[in-house]
Amino acid sequence: MPDPVTATAPRTPVDPAQFRSLMTTYPAGVAIVTTTAPDGEPWGMTCSSICSVSLRPPTLLVCLRDGSPTLAALLQRSAFAVNLLHSRAEPAAKLFASGEPDRFQKITWVREAELGIPLLVEDAHTIAHCQVSETRPVGDHVVVFGEVVCVTTPAIKPNPLLYGLRRYWSLKADSDGREAEGEGTRN
Repeated sequence: MPDPVTATAPRTPVDPAQFRSLMTTYPAGVAIVTTTAPDGEPWGMTCSSICSVSLRPPTLLVCLRDGSPTLAALLQRSAFAVNLLHSRAEPAAKLFASGEPDRFQKITWVREAELGIPLLVEDAHTIAHCQVSETRPVGDHVVVFGEVVCVTTPAIKPNPLLYGLRRYWSLKADSDGREAEGEGTRN
């Protein structure tokens, strides 16, 4: 039966595998979202679902899997960092996507001074420190809106790590420093 407002009939969503196949064709930057639980334990996960939302106030969003321990800690702390990974940080991206419980023992990180949020200063080209301003459940994920309260730029030239077409890659800079064609990395 058509919707009385839009005059359209409801449609069945595509199969999740087909949707995943669609989204793999859309390359995105790779980040690791980090936070700490109230007891100080560090948590983090690889994330490519990141988007700017607003300049005033400066807000971004991340989409995290519902039920994830990182999401649970983030919601308890109400603060997190978005570590935007550089092109040589593929091992970190894979580690934090793996779910290994001891991932913070296998990577270099420092605690942010005020709240103790883990910062991946060797693997990130830029880090956004965020305060949770709103959350919204959507399907099997939770959209977390974070007001950016500080931006840290470690001493490394930004050359972002990208993920798409089921592989990690980055843009190769030409001799003038401009970004040129894509350069794949090992899986």
